[in-house]
Amino acid sequence: MEMKMSPYDAKIWTKSYDKHVKPSLNYPKESLGDLFDKAMAKYPERVSCYFMETAMTFGELRDYVHRFATFLQKNGLKKGDRVAINLANCPQYLVAHLGTLLAGGVASGCSPLMSPTEIAYQINDSEAKFFVTLDAFYEKVLTKVLEKVPKLECVITTNISDYMGLPKIKVILGKLIGKIPKGKVSPFTGKLVLDFDEVIKTNSDLKHVDIDNKNDLALLQYTGGTTGLPKGTELTHANIITNIVQISTWIDRAAEEQEEANNLSAFPLFHLAGLAMSMVTLYLSASQILIANPRDTDHLIEEIKNKKPMIIVNVPTLYLAIKNNEKSKDIPPEVLKNIEVYISGAAPFPAEAINDFENSMEAKEKVLEVYGMTETSPILSMNPYYGTKKVGTVGLPVPDTDIRLVDIETGEQVELGKPGEIICRGPQVTRGYYNKPDANAKTIIDGWFHTGDVGVMDEDGYITIVDRTKDMLIVSGFKVYSVHVEDILTKHPDIEMVAIIGLKDTDRPGSEIVKAIVQLKEGIEPTDKVQADLKDYAAENLSKYENPRLWEFRETLPLTIVGKVLKRALREESTKTD
Repeated sequence: MEMKMSPYDAKIWTKSYDKHVKPSLNYPKESLGDLFDKAMAKYPERVSCYFMETAMTFGELRDYVHRFATFLQKNGLKKGDRVAINLANCPQYLVAHLGTLLAGGVASGCSPLMSPTEIAYQINDSEAKFFVTLDAFYEKVLTKVLEKVPKLECVITTNISDYMGLPKIKVILGKLIGKIPKGKVSPFTGKLVLDFDEVIKTNSDLKHVDIDNKNDLALLQYTGGTTGLPKGTELTHANIITNIVQISTWIDRAAEEQEEANNLSAFPLFHLAGLAMSMVTLYLSASQILIANPRDTDHLIEEIKNKKPMIIVNVPTLYLAIKNNEKSKDIPPEVLKNIEVYISGAAPFPAEAINDFENSMEAKEKVLEVYGMTETSPILSMNPYYGTKKVGTVGLPVPDTDIRLVDIETGEQVELGKPGEIICRGPQVTRGYYNKPDANAKTIIDGWFHTGDVGVMDEDGYITIVDRTKDMLIVSGFKVYSVHVEDILTKHPDIEMVAIIGLKDTDRPGSEIVKAIVQLKEGIEPTDKVQADLKDYAAENLSKYENPRLWEFRETLPLTIVGKVLKRALREESTKTD
């Protein structure tokens, strides 16, 4: 008797694809650096990126990239060496990222929000030889840990204003009143410390590096874990190129079409969601609008009005912040009409909030929700570009991607309409975490990557995320793992036990507030001084988005019979009182 094929094996989602999307695609075999170099060379006079008052052409960008790459090679970078990039969204990030790839190196994005402890860990874990950062971060954070990162050889610093194109007097005033961060850059014994402008004065003499597309790494991108410190996700050139082609095909853009267009994303480039959209835009020889401060929605709205983007990519909370800004009403109708799609990811976008946004921004059926993670380069699924966008779902698995929903305990495939853990495999899925065999064994089983997210697939192949790893919070699009935060806080000598929970942020739909519920050690009282000391400790050792906004002190925490903290009870109590 012939066994019936499961809906997952049959890839039922392909029947819901837009007509221009095929179930399987062809992908370039070259390196990511070569791919981007060709894209920059095609239209040297076209604008590659806008940043404040600057419009940098592809010709200018390519020249800077080649100079940066030459500097790396002349200063000892070998194929596979890591370059950590710790910058806000600015042209220097693009130069450092692309230059690293062309030189044969591996790029590793670093959040400027990280604490000294976290930045030292990532530099050492990645074995980075070069570090590119802002002068303010160098002075305030990096100098505290340079003695603890022995393999780091070179630090390249820059100021966010260097490529803004602003008059010098405005830059000076901006630094004086604190609008433009600045820092003092002093030499450090044993490390080469240089200014970015000095680096790109290097005469271009780039040596071509042979890259094995499928096996050589392009990115070592760090992502949080449910326990311990972040893990370096290994992404090959083929992983990234595959996802670039999957995305550009899905949104009906092909590299050979070369339409002149502007795209805007306020996702940080050190986050793979932001970097992916940047790389897709570059691959298409389109222009990208760089946003250094996504919280400045006045500036965002001005950029939309002036640059008229066709594609906008943001987290839900930022879309709502734009909508709620009175200045959004000044965006001309023709500019709103020119926006083809608002891609939303990294956090849930409640259906009611989507409807409010679409109605306010004349964007009916323009919000396109997606799903993915660092380990999938990052996109796994998207709502159709032209076809039915099912609000509240994260759409359909992209081409060449296998998805199954399985019972968390048994591993058996669940029926359509039933919740199960999302597991996946495909050419965009990571081969694993760098030097983390235990994590790999738990996450990649029989060739399938286990996401830890629980979803439901309907009869048309659309996926709805119904739950996520219970210890994970989403704060403004960033993943916060409570076990990691608890592990850091319990290292403080005054803390006996702490539970981290997430509460809904009513001001930012789809985002959560981090709350710490603390049991102090016997004899310690929660005085103002003790509380201030704990908050200072948290600020020193946790990222800004991990830092608890709310603190509560209890004599004891509720426990299960086996001694686990009853977080569900704490959430319910906090929901009633906060």
